[in-house]
This record gives sequence, C-alpha cells and structure tokens, in this order.
Amino acid sequence: MGMGSDMYRQQILDHYKNPRNYGEMEEATYSHAGENPMCGDEIRMDVKLDDDEETIEGVSFEGDGCAISQASASMLTEKLRGMAVDEMKALDRDDVIDMLGVEISPMRVKCAVLAEKVVQDGADIHEGEKQLDKTTTEDDDE
Repeated sequence: MGMGSDMYRQQILDHYKNPRNYGEMEEATYSHAGENPMCGDEIRMDVKLDDDEETIEGVSFEGDGCAISQASASMLTEKLRGMAVDEMKALDRDDVIDMLGVEISPMRVKCAVLAEKVVQDGADIHEGEKQLDKTTTEDDDE
C-alpha cells in the first residue's frame, strides 16, 4: 500500500467525520432504510427525483455505524446527484469499492455496500418492483 491508499484512507476519514448531505431531506421522492446486523450499521437514504423520475436531483442520508458504512453513504450521495435512476440501479459492489479507493476486507464489504443497496431497494420499492420494509445485508452473499 503506497501513498495513494493513504490519500483514500484520509478521504474516508474526512467523509466519516464531516459527512456530506447528512440529514433528513424535505420533500424526498422516496426514503428507505437498511442495516448491516453484523456490524450494527444503520442508514436511511432520502432521494429526490426530477419531474420525470428518471434523474436523481438530490440525495441525503442519516445513519450510524462504522467509518466505512458512513463514508460510503456520504460519498455515494455526491456520486448519485445528476445520475440517471437506471445507472444508479446498475451500480454494484465493485463500483462502490472503486469509489472508496481502498481494498476492503471481505468482512467489511457489507459495510461498504449498505448505502448502495438501500438506495437501490428504495428505488425498486418506489417503482413498485419490490416490497420490503428494511434492507439488510444479513443474507447478502456478495
């Protein structure tokens, strides 16, 4: 691990200590919550879509958990703004790990992808494709 990974570690710590887009969003198009029972991470994502409901206008989050889960949620809120809903739904764990910029141990992957799964499940619920009270990474074998 060289200087580059130190820079990304600093970025993760910065997002954890100074989360971007943290707090409840007024007039969100949809909100959804999830948890990672293994680590105790909890996240709620609020998403505002544009009028045609095809583009993400804004994203905010609230939650509590480890540095990886909270930094990932913060970074994701910045990445998703202006993104098409279809693009957001196509994101996978590799996209999230690439966004974080550091190697994540297998035990921490569920922490890293929690926000991604919550925002994707929220979109599916909003579109009537899924019925789910809360997203969980418990049965996630990714």
